Amino acid sequence: MFGALARKLFGSANDRRVRGYQPKIAAINALEPELKALSDDALRARTVMFREQLANGASLDDLLVPAFATVREASLRALGQRHFDVQLIGGMVLHERGIAEMRTGEGKTLVATAPVYLNALTGKGVHVVTVNDYLAKRDAEWMGRVYRFLGLTTGIIHHGLDDNERRAAYACDVTYATNNELGFDYLRDNMKYELNQMVQRPHFYAVVDEVDSILVDEARTPLIISGPLDDRSDFYTTIDAYIPKLSKEDYDVDEKQRSVALTEAGMEKTENLLRDAGILKGESLYDIENVSVVHHVNQALRAHTLFQRDKDYIVRSNEVVIIDEFTGRMMPGRRYSEGLHQALEAKERVQVQPENQTLASITFQNYFRMYEKLSGMTGTANTEAAEFQDIYNLEVIEIPTNLPVKRVDDDDEVYRTAGEKYNAIIDLIVDCKSRGQPVLVGTTSIEKSELLAELLKKRGFKQKDFSDPDAFRPLYDGDQGTGDDQVFAVLNARHHEQESYIVSQAGVPGAVTIATNMAGRGTDIQLGGNADMRISHEIGDMPEGEQRAAAEAGIRDEVAKLKAKALEAGGLYVIGTERHESRRIDNQLRGRSGRQGDPGHSHFFLSLEDDLMRIFGSDRLDGMLQKLGLKEGEAIVHPWINRALEKAQQKVEARNYDIRKNLLKYDDVMNDQRKVVFEQRVELMQDEDVAETVAEMRHGVIEDIVIKHVPPSAYPEQWDTDGLDEALQRVLGLDLPVKEWAAEEGIADEEMRERVQRRADEAMALKAAKYGPDIMRYVEKSILLQTLDHLWREHLVTLDHLRQVVGLRGYAQRDPLNEYKSEAFQLFEAMLASLREAVTAQLMRVEVMSAPQTDDMPPMVPHHIDPATGEDEFALADSEIAAEATLAPAEDAAAPARNPDDPATWGRVGRNEACPCGSGLKYKHCHGKFV
Repeated sequence: MFGALARKLFGSANDRRVRGYQPKIAAINALEPELKALSDDALRARTVMFREQLANGASLDDLLVPAFATVREASLRALGQRHFDVQLIGGMVLHERGIAEMRTGEGKTLVATAPVYLNALTGKGVHVVTVNDYLAKRDAEWMGRVYRFLGLTTGIIHHGLDDNERRAAYACDVTYATNNELGFDYLRDNMKYELNQMVQRPHFYAVVDEVDSILVDEARTPLIISGPLDDRSDFYTTIDAYIPKLSKEDYDVDEKQRSVALTEAGMEKTENLLRDAGILKGESLYDIENVSVVHHVNQALRAHTLFQRDKDYIVRSNEVVIIDEFTGRMMPGRRYSEGLHQALEAKERVQVQPENQTLASITFQNYFRMYEKLSGMTGTANTEAAEFQDIYNLEVIEIPTNLPVKRVDDDDEVYRTAGEKYNAIIDLIVDCKSRGQPVLVGTTSIEKSELLAELLKKRGFKQKDFSDPDAFRPLYDGDQGTGDDQVFAVLNARHHEQESYIVSQAGVPGAVTIATNMAGRGTDIQLGGNADMRISHEIGDMPEGEQRAAAEAGIRDEVAKLKAKALEAGGLYVIGTERHESRRIDNQLRGRSGRQGDPGHSHFFLSLEDDLMRIFGSDRLDGMLQKLGLKEGEAIVHPWINRALEKAQQKVEARNYDIRKNLLKYDDVMNDQRKVVFEQRVELMQDEDVAETVAEMRHGVIEDIVIKHVPPSAYPEQWDTDGLDEALQRVLGLDLPVKEWAAEEGIADEEMRERVQRRADEAMALKAAKYGPDIMRYVEKSILLQTLDHLWREHLVTLDHLRQVVGLRGYAQRDPLNEYKSEAFQLFEAMLASLREAVTAQLMRVEVMSAPQTDDMPPMVPHHIDPATGEDEFALADSEIAAEATLAPAEDAAAPARNPDDPATWGRVGRNEACPCGSGLKYKHCHGKFV
């Protein structure tokens, strides 16, 4: 009670936070007359002035007011758009590492320009993250005009760029990219073997558009770069043939947990089927030799029972493509893991692609937490505020709208059956159509959007391809009665190429647009249609001149008249065909109406057959409604229903958050190890000479071998000389007289270790003298990096297997997470030990083979032999370095005298040499330090 009274008197914490920005807004507004008087060149020169101030010790916060004022004026000149005060407030939230929740149509794209410009002044690079390539390209071109006007460079990362193009884009002051491209570039960078091959710079500041979609919805699936394993596609097809022979009594499906399991009867039936086919080994399905078969059966069962075509995926061009459940978009290139995607391919009778092995992976949570500064914007984030705070340390601030919201949100209507619900929806669409009111119908899947389309066709509507400019003509010219103007558009993953144009014209009077989830579409629905979109679509090819100017004026005039009609009809009417698991998705759909103070309406229709209602126990409710005498076609409408549904949605959201949080705890363990490995790779690539590193590895391996076979406290007669001799030959390739040494009087374990170490060092010194230091430097670094990558990939697979089984430790009253942490650490230490031994063994045996020089073949190819198999495991070839290596002398020429005070006289200094300046530090930590 006291809390409610305090909020009435003083406002909520959010209100007080927003009010706290008002003094800065007043200061920005006070600068406006001064900046308006400047020429374009003088306004642009302020960028240079700001950078000088930063160099002289000013902070970004010191420059916020003048920089924001500069961006506002530049935007007005470059785009004809002036930031509203609330947009500047949103920009300040973004600068302060927060999430700005702004309603649809409030201009989030423009909001980002102010904090992006301010932070780009540092020269460290700012990333603007979008949900798809279309928005990245559109925003980079659109908002890039502001940045270019102010003298900043703008880059864009999209699918299809090569490394040089990506490197140039990342080097820009502002870089637009999708979350997927950024994450995959990071992983690919950490698989490179030269620093100059890497494309990304250190992660400084990112502004994430549709932050809830990227950091919450998509964060459940990690980014994975993989390589092919053995092809088992025939086996998937074979197993798939037996799944349809099972009945519903043979398995239990849990839709809440998205899991399925065979019953006792189902197991027996499956065993008999597979045994008769000769697939089963032994008596039971769960014998140890049938582990792989069980895995394939379980995945095939999941594919048939839990995944629906045109809802979870579509089949396109003989390929199974995942559909994002939150945005309704296709996700080409993304595949389900652990053989599930192959099971879906077998189910749909398309080509089964081979399974892959993980080469590198990272979650979006851990990728975006690498940024020094992170912020985001969206229309719907408050429902996930706790998750943003816990995982990303981001506070959600609700930004007030520029104009009051006039949209009317009706209570939900709940019907007994889906048929009754759809009839009510069609009746409402027909009513809106007769009044000339534009309608947006939101569905949760392709299947349901196409079902609704068929029902509309039965009522006399015609489905149009709205990529054709003439498709909207009946709406522009008609009176919204019946006939040719009874048209509608369907927007789903099948028609995503035309999505921006369809959405842009969804506000035309009488337009009916059926769309799957509207999250992150990135194009506002403007009443009367979008004039700019129409101009580019209808007269984009027309040359500049009087004729084009007249055509543009005609289109703008027509749009203005159509807007007046749409306003008179009540604005955009949003119809929801069912509730989504997440309240955010429902709010995003609602938010399409009532843009910038326009009138609007939203209304959700539900039935007891909807997924959310069915999963959360509608059977009891159905029986109760029948007893109460609810007639066919009648609906229940009451605020209590809304509250009950919201509580159900909150339960689902809380469960999904727990799942994500638990997954993140496990991934954090791997992430700590990933950071160590990736940082080590960068250090190795920075070092010109890794001889010292490999020598330390070699000495460590020798010490481990000697201690194992020659214990410090043992007498010589207790030494395992045979084992020591075998280990030295296996690892070092050296045939040493260890038995003779052991027979010497007074010899100790320390002396044995020193002798072995000295012989190994001598062998490596001979190799260096034989091939020259440049070639050995290259070979050592190449083997070290490639061996590290190989063992890291194996380590990822091992951790993945550990993660799948460690949950069973809970039955023994042990915490699975602590068990995972402990064993993962032990596995990591074992990997490092394997790295030392493998690198040492390979370098001790490495040979550089000369070959006849041709135009397309390097003259010298370093390679090494796997000591276990005797096979050439991988060849290391680089034409540029190999060519340089042939010219390198066996010994360095005598260097001229070095003057400590004149670096020009130092010549080439090894990274691990003492710095010639006399500081006592190594060169790489002194004058050779990378900045």
